[in-house]
Amino acid sequence: MSPEPFGTRLRRAMDGRGPLCVGIDPHASLLAEWGLDDGVSGLERFSRTVVEALADRVAVLKPQSAFFERFGSRGVAVLERTVQDARAAGALVLMDAKRGDIGSTMAAYAESFLHRDAPLFSDALTVSPYLGYGSLRPAVTLARESGAGLFVLALTSNPEGAEVQRALRADGRDVAATMLAHLAEENRGEEPLGSFGAVVGATLGDLSSYDLSIGGPLLAPGIGAQGAAPADLPGVFGAAVGQVLPSVSRGVLRHGPDIGALRRAAERYTEEIRAAVAAPDQAPDQAADRAPEQAPEQAPEQAGE
Repeated sequence: MSPEPFGTRLRRAMDGRGPLCVGIDPHASLLAEWGLDDGVSGLERFSRTVVEALADRVAVLKPQSAFFERFGSRGVAVLERTVQDARAAGALVLMDAKRGDIGSTMAAYAESFLHRDAPLFSDALTVSPYLGYGSLRPAVTLARESGAGLFVLALTSNPEGAEVQRALRADGRDVAATMLAHLAEENRGEEPLGSFGAVVGATLGDLSSYDLSIGGPLLAPGIGAQGAAPADLPGVFGAAVGQVLPSVSRGVLRHGPDIGALRRAAERYTEEIRAAVAAPDQAPDQAADRAPEQAPEQAPEQAGE
């Protein structure tokens, strides 16, 4: 029997637990804020705490692979346990690895994260399409076979992204719009939600010039440390706001290592996002009332976009 598609599982998780993705980004400054050493032991303590606090209650956890890989094989071992423990507790795991290559190399990346027998098997993977969308085909194929999903970088919140993503093609359409169109085709006919999503920054303002109705999820980094608030979502995503999965990292993680504080922070974001999505006509007026903890900060969260 074919595995249940990622899009179906994600829709159920978003409806049941709320539309929130929390990053697991153990960068050195955050480990220090938690009073942990910048080593494997601190990495493991940090990751276990986040999983214990949130994996049984948020829809998606998003480990940033680079912050584990920097410790070599021992860091990757911690990442394996983090993924497995989070999934066992009921969270969907989105591996933020942004892989992108061609041919057999792309196939190997896909097998690392999307093959059901792989130690790092995750429910979904972030990928980069900037060797051409067709270069992602091995990952698309394996994701379908495994019931997994992909989130393709389309309109990212980092300012440097515009030089590639908004570059015009010969047909007059920019690169980001082309990626969105490819994803709409991948998701055609899928209900209630396709498994192939786009990364679209919540800090980008009015995106009404883009067709965001791709039939799949829109991962929206930028909430919290990068300056966007839940109330901003309807103004950015318009009619597609119901497919948005906002991603928060530092805005939640800075409340650790206290498990109760982490849970309360995630719950606040979840309720604010639910309110914004449920009442999009009123939500933009709430931006001026954003809580102090959501005010713009330095932006280490951007590394995990």
